[in-house]
Amino acid sequence: MLLLALDTATPAVTVALHDGSSVVARSSQVDARRHGELLLPAVDRVLADAGLRLDAVTAVVAGVGPGPYTGLRVGLMTAETFGLALGVPVHGVCTLDGLAYASGIETGPFVVATDARRKEVYWARYDDARTRVTDAAVDRPADIAAEVEGLPAVGAGALLYPEVFPEARAPEHVSAAALASLAAERLAAGEELLEPRPLYLRRPDAQVPKNYKVVTPR
Repeated sequence: MLLLALDTATPAVTVALHDGSSVVARSSQVDARRHGELLLPAVDRVLADAGLRLDAVTAVVAGVGPGPYTGLRVGLMTAETFGLALGVPVHGVCTLDGLAYASGIETGPFVVATDARRKEVYWARYDDARTRVTDAAVDRPADIAAEVEGLPAVGAGALLYPEVFPEARAPEHVSAAALASLAAERLAAGEELLEPRPLYLRRPDAQVPKNYKVVTPR
C-alpha cells in the first residue's frame, strides 16, 4: 500500500505519503491564497523525499472539508485527476477528523474548529481522536458557546475566539500525515471511507446577479 494524501480545505497546503505502516514523507505550507500554485510542487517534493515515483501510489486520500469553495476544489480535483490517471481509488476523509486525530486526545469530549471566515467556524464534537459524535457544522462562535462550554478545542477557529474556546490548543491546521494515518487505520479495519466530494456547508461567495440588465444588439 502507498497512500498519497492531500488537503487544501484550510490555509495549509499539505501532502503526505503513507506506506500502510507509517508516514514516509510529508510537506505542509500555510498560504491561503496559493493552494493551486503550491500543491503539485508539494506532491513532487514528497515523492522525491521518499525516493518514489507517482506510479507507485495505490490510492489517493483527500480532505473533503468543510472548507472554502476555492480551496477545497483545488485539492479534490487534483486527487480525482491522480486517481483517473493512475487507475487507483480516491478516498475522502473529513478535514476536521484529521485535526482530531492529530490532536492525540484519547479521552474526550472535545471540539475541533477551523476558521470559516465571516466570523464563523466550521466545527464538530468528538469523544476521542478517532470518534466524531456530531455532523460538521458552520456557526458563529457565540451561537454555540453553550454547546462547547468547558471543552478543550483544537484548530485555528478555536484559537481565533478564545472567549468561546478558552482551552484552545494546537494543532492549528490539518496535516496530510494525520489524514493518511487515519485513512490507513480505517482501511486496515475494513471501514468504508467517504466519497471524495466537497463538504461546503454553505453556498460559494460568487453568485449570479439578480435583476441584471440584458443587453441585446439592435
